[in-house]
Amino acid sequence: MAKDIEVAEHGETVKDYQDPPPAPLIDAEELGQWSFYRALIAEFIATLLFLYVTVLTVIGYKSQTDPDKGLDACGGVGILGIAWAFGGMIFVLVYCTAGISGGHINPAVTFGLFLARKVSLIRAVLYMVAQCLGAICGCGLVKAFQKSYYNHYGGGANELQEGYNKGTGLGAEIIGTFVLVYTVFSATDPKRNARDSHVPVLAPLPIGFAVFMVHLATIPITGTGINPARSFGAAVIFNQSKAWDDH
Repeated sequence: MAKDIEVAEHGETVKDYQDPPPAPLIDAEELGQWSFYRALIAEFIATLLFLYVTVLTVIGYKSQTDPDKGLDACGGVGILGIAWAFGGMIFVLVYCTAGISGGHINPAVTFGLFLARKVSLIRAVLYMVAQCLGAICGCGLVKAFQKSYYNHYGGGANELQEGYNKGTGLGAEIIGTFVLVYTVFSATDPKRNARDSHVPVLAPLPIGFAVFMVHLATIPITGTGINPARSFGAAVIFNQSKAWDDH
């Protein structure tokens, strides 16, 4: 029997799960708490590491399969490996930062949680700033270490692939981002944890798998964004017209 059924006891309604109270729209007290700034640092570092590892994976794959060098087009990690890199890094980083900042690492996730009153406006805005700055710095590190490869192989920037129009790309990104944010809400739902306590759920795992599956579907279309910070950071550092036009 579902465990989220309300029961009456001494005239009161009782639940065996507890929804956290809605976050205030403006919570100025957060600005005076060290835990808030620690969370911002966690979001910045996590997004930096996310972009650094994943963009390196994309560039490495392209360099290993470059037809101009006579290399095997079926070599390297392939699209499957790139999808694993993105999904695996999200799994690792959400696991590492969930207890510090909530492990958002994505402005779309932060915005969704803000709309659901899970975070305040101040926290949401500063999280997004930290995530975008982290993404820029992560891509900047890749360019600093491998500038020639970075420029030659597209800098990991999201661009529409040949044969797809912007409407198709926009639709793919909307659906892919919905799948990710929907999974985040489902994996962190306190009602679900109470109802399905016999099925342990490690929240970073389904979130990472959602990222993995969406990448398999949309890499051939847009290179897969589903993370505004990821797309923005790569576009800023690569700074080419097509990346900005498709952005």
